[in-house]
Amino acid sequence: MARYSKKSQKSVKSAMHRKKKGTLTSGRSGKKVKSRKQAIAIGLSEARKKGAKVPAPKKKKSAKKKSTAKKRTTATKSSGRKRTTRKKSTSRS
Repeated sequence: MARYSKKSQKSVKSAMHRKKKGTLTSGRSGKKVKSRKQAIAIGLSEARKKGAKVPAPKKKKSAKKKSTAKKRTTATKSSGRKRTTRKKSTSRS
């Protein structure tokens, strides 16, 4: 079974043509697209909006790394050294 439908292939093709022509712009900023990969991504997202058969975009994996970094920083003081408490000696002679 095909991963991408004919409709999605057509939208990617048209996005690539618009890139070559110089009329393809990115979403919010509206800047001209120069990257081939970005043009393909725009074509696939347009196909998704139209309802064509396209796999879901890949998820980011960096969220797991950030959570472990937070755990390490909370265990130490801002200066980088661990806090230690000293007990006062109560024995008097």
